[in-house]
Amino acid sequence: MVRCPWCGTDPLYVKYHDEEWGVPVHEDRKHFEFLVLESMQAGLSWYIVLKKRENFRRAFADFDPWKVAAFGLEKVEELVQDAGIIRNRAKILAAINNAARFLEVKKEFGTFDKYLWSFVGNKPVINKWESLSQLPTSTSLSDLISKDLKQRGFKFLGTTVFYAHMQAIGLVNDHLVNCFRWEEVQG
Repeated sequence: MVRCPWCGTDPLYVKYHDEEWGVPVHEDRKHFEFLVLESMQAGLSWYIVLKKRENFRRAFADFDPWKVAAFGLEKVEELVQDAGIIRNRAKILAAINNAARFLEVKKEFGTFDKYLWSFVGNKPVINKWESLSQLPTSTSLSDLISKDLKQRGFKFLGTTVFYAHMQAIGLVNDHLVNCFRWEEVQG
């Protein structure tokens, strides 16, 4: 079975590649989960975040944006001391801020999903990359969405981080064409 080479043979990475990466997400809570995780990943390895994912789930109220938006300074201090997560105060504050912004988008559009998928006409962008060297780290689309998010007050979601988010949630299909998942995630 041929996979995208970035996942290697580590069971955690293989499972993520085979079951989640590039699968179109249409559930708001899952969108919020990936927004938190991707913003925490900024400047770090995605593998570090994956290894800590369950700790993040516990620390961030099972990625419930209503609960996270209500986190106060006491909770921030608790999270900064939590060795199970990435203890970057700015990223923790950004996650709380982003929860509130997420809820504003949800209120305006009905769902965050509707907002996000409107950028691609409700259909994933299907790329046809043959090697990892062809994969971009950002695109004009990630520039556009991250700029819109920034104008809405979101933090730690620049174009590169947001492109990784687009890949994770299937807004773009960046599986290599010889990967068994490339065709599968297209539906």
